[in-house]
Amino acid sequence: MSAWQKLVDITRRLRAPDGCPWDRKQTMETLCAHLLEETYEVLDAIDSGSRQKLQEELGDLMFQITFLSELASEEGAFDVEGVARGIVDKLVRRHPHVFGDARVDSAEEALQQWEVLKAAERGQERGSPGVLSGIPRELPALLKAYRLTDKASQLGFDWPEARQVVHKFEEELEELRRAREKDDRESVEEEFGDLLFTLANLGRHLALDPEVTLQGANRKFIRRFEHMERGLRKSGRKWENQSAADLDELWEKAKREA
Repeated sequence: MSAWQKLVDITRRLRAPDGCPWDRKQTMETLCAHLLEETYEVLDAIDSGSRQKLQEELGDLMFQITFLSELASEEGAFDVEGVARGIVDKLVRRHPHVFGDARVDSAEEALQQWEVLKAAERGQERGSPGVLSGIPRELPALLKAYRLTDKASQLGFDWPEARQVVHKFEEELEELRRAREKDDRESVEEEFGDLLFTLANLGRHLALDPEVTLQGANRKFIRRFEHMERGLRKSGRKWENQSAADLDELWEKAKREA
């Protein structure tokens, strides 16, 4: 028996009438949060560089996929075999340059071909969907903004150069300033959203994934902030007793050392 089949059998056993009460209680809706959490743990494992950790987290993610497939099987919708067949068929269909007679000469051409085939398939399924229709609604907002501008750019709706996006960012920043001066909370929220959206678009023009780069900034902040905490503990000082100037000095020290 393959390890994959054993995982399927274990999942079914957990869902059996005499299985685990917690697993029997789960639904597709309750598993959404677990699926998202396991996905982020896979990303953390990749970032850590630990292949052992990555193997473990991929296993956890695989279990979520198997579990969801089992729930669908119980409904009579599909099973894990159907999931596997579906992705096998899709990969073969969308790689005619590998499994057929088509030819591409670069990764960019391969991606363009993938998108054309994907759009054609969805057009057959749902009529004539828009170019943005394939972007998942539940993507993290920053990543979604990145994907939206990327999709729009494929139809030529884009700035030719990054400097033009920088100019747009400066415009949006000025509009945010004006909204704050008017103390218009609704406008402030709208302009702040426009500012973030423009930043995501700028990241695309700079060939930087905003989700990845922001995670890097988050890690840097955590590293430096924890360095400040260690420094305060080592010296026996407390946060509440530090002035703004003291904290700024600690932060500058953390920037140099952490």
